[in-house]
Amino acid sequence: MTRTIVITGGSRGIGRQLARRFHESGDRVVITGRSARVRETAAELGVTGIECDASEPASVETFAAELDGEVDVLVNMAGGNTDLTAPEPDSLKALAAQWNDNLSANLLSAVLTTAALRSRLRPGAAVINVGSIGAEYAGSSYGAAKAALAAWSAGLSAELGPHGITVNTVAPGYIEDTEFFHGKLTDERRAHLIAATHDKRPGTPDDVAALIEFLASPHARHLTGQTIHLNGGAYTTR
Repeated sequence: MTRTIVITGGSRGIGRQLARRFHESGDRVVITGRSARVRETAAELGVTGIECDASEPASVETFAAELDGEVDVLVNMAGGNTDLTAPEPDSLKALAAQWNDNLSANLLSAVLTTAALRSRLRPGAAVINVGSIGAEYAGSSYGAAKAALAAWSAGLSAELGPHGITVNTVAPGYIEDTEFFHGKLTDERRAHLIAATHDKRPGTPDDVAALIEFLASPHARHLTGQTIHLNGGAYTTR
């Protein structure tokens, strides 16, 4: 059976590579993004692209109406550290806006998209939320938003589990060849991030895509409610 895969934030980086992998496996893939770039990426990959700002209720409603049929895999990839493109807050009002921006981009986007598609998730479906190693050091608005995403994801697993639907969070560490840092990653910072790993290499988009592909597969049907860290040992659990 051909599965329907929905990937928010799928126009670049990890999302793009994930869309490529699912498409090459024969799945029907739908990617979303906030700009026309998503349609360009979709045309290049041979998948469907729909413009959608996952943090805006009206935009998500429009997307859900345009998407036809049931959903087998939902990957909430949309997000990013909005602090990297914003000025330092100089007032409490600016600080509140900074925190709201990251919460909206990284938590609300997943909540809204999942709620919009929840009734269309097939029994046996998988919801995979993309978190971050930053959630373990949640002093910033980005880290706190990703920590909240993981907590919400665990609760959602308990709600959807009786319907045979798994819910997990993938928390990557430093992943190279993405636009996450918006050109602001220094050589010194990059070297530090790699040195913190056990295998002394950066992660790649395909590392993350391969793990998500496994979580969406028949081999992971009893794996749910978890945050799975993918960081080369930069943050370890036991």
